[in-house]
Amino acid sequence: MVEKITFGAGCFWGVEEAFKHEPGVIETTVGYMGGNMKNPTYKDVCSSKTGHAEVVQILYDPTIISFADLLDIFWKIHNPTQSDGQGVDIGYQYRSVIYYSTNEQKQIAEKSLKLLEKSGNYDKKIVTEIMPASTFYPAEGYHQDYFEKHKL
Repeated sequence: MVEKITFGAGCFWGVEEAFKHEPGVIETTVGYMGGNMKNPTYKDVCSSKTGHAEVVQILYDPTIISFADLLDIFWKIHNPTQSDGQGVDIGYQYRSVIYYSTNEQKQIAEKSLKLLEKSGNYDKKIVTEIMPASTFYPAEGYHQDYFEKHKL
């Protein structure tokens, strides 16, 4: 059995690298989701006019890695209180977002977010969006497996 989840947490290169080597992760693909333009390019998304987020779509085996485990990684790799960017990457396309594929994922993500808010780990409000998955547009080939190709 294979399940799918899509995360946005800043530049998709680093997000992909954080997940791609985890046991149970079958495939990662960087791309764009959540916007209003069909077949956007990187240049389109960076214009901040399409509404898309840079995301990583993850196919995983839930018998090896749970969705909750993937969420734990997601929360650790970025600052969920920073709106419209992560670190030096500023813009709506770099927002913190979870695009769920099932109602079960939605419920688990919402519970996880509430627990994180209650944890006291953050001084600011968590701004991560939890949204139903929409059309996923894979990014251009040169963005896929970026760190592997460039040995960063």
